[in-house]
Amino acid sequence: MERVAIVAITRGGLATARRISSLHPSWSVYAPSKLDDGQGGVSWFGGPAAERVGGLFASMEALVCIFSLGAVIRLVAPHLRGKKSDPAVVVVDDAGGFAISALSGHLGGANALARDIAAGIGAVPVVTTAADVTGTIAVDMVGRDRGWRIDGDGHVTRVSAMMVNGEAIGVWQGAGERGALAGGPLPPNVTAYASREELCGSGCAGALVVSDTLDGAPPMPAVVYRPRTLVVGVGVHRDTPAAKILECIEGALRGASLSPMCVARLASVKKPADVKGLAEAARALGVGLELVDRGELAAAGAPNPSRVVDRLEGTPSVSEAAAIVSSRGGALIVEKQKYPPDLTLAVARVAQ
Repeated sequence: MERVAIVAITRGGLATARRISSLHPSWSVYAPSKLDDGQGGVSWFGGPAAERVGGLFASMEALVCIFSLGAVIRLVAPHLRGKKSDPAVVVVDDAGGFAISALSGHLGGANALARDIAAGIGAVPVVTTAADVTGTIAVDMVGRDRGWRIDGDGHVTRVSAMMVNGEAIGVWQGAGERGALAGGPLPPNVTAYASREELCGSGCAGALVVSDTLDGAPPMPAVVYRPRTLVVGVGVHRDTPAAKILECIEGALRGASLSPMCVARLASVKKPADVKGLAEAARALGVGLELVDRGELAAAGAPNPSRVVDRLEGTPSVSEAAAIVSSRGGALIVEKQKYPPDLTLAVARVAQ
């Protein structure tokens, strides 16, 4: 984290804030101007601490508050919006004895932040989220460090409760990096299944599913994770608009029962000038754009070469070859789809 504010309101707390700041120089220290001791490295503020904390709550990734937990609760309570948007809040006592994860422990990163601060200043980390203290799987954090996203969150709370209460949870992973679901052995109440069909027939109370396909949901409450496993190869004219590219990508993926949430990047041929619509489409999807040299595309061995494309682009394939090359040895799962007069698409699954 870079946008972290350390707030102290007493002289003892300011000393602890400076200890923490010395370990993380990019973090900002804030304290009331009445504590100004002439030393640098502190943003002094006048007026009520409640106003300063409220502004920082809205603008920072995390707050480290060096004062009592009760005071912190009262100060941040009017600003709470939800765990998906609230910053992490860690509370440290004036003497630096404890670092308490107080808000947004998982999604906001307060648990990790509390542990990091505690390790740095010799404090005791205090983490109370059930998944952490019981050693089970934190449902809302699975694959987050790999860029996985949850496809709808309607069952997250329910399945999380099942997890910490020891109810039977089934797991099926059909895509994505292995080992991202759990760092070690699965908890006793969690069973991995070799196929979606086995999971559906397991009778488990809930499920965790990792997939890039849109196959039917299991019959039990399930949290579905979408890993970034798909590369969309694009053959396009220089004036093809982004709107058409996006519409056709959506249609091609849905037609192949693939989730648009799983697109890792777009890929195409490197041209003398950038293709504006293609770059705009990648930005709209929030993914990267990889441009590949013609020679590398020509050597890719695409299944549906074209003499016309070879004449125009200097390679017999753009969409298929680009998807194959950019997938780093993955499999082509959607062969060339034509969208006259100026667009072709193909999809490959990234090698795992």
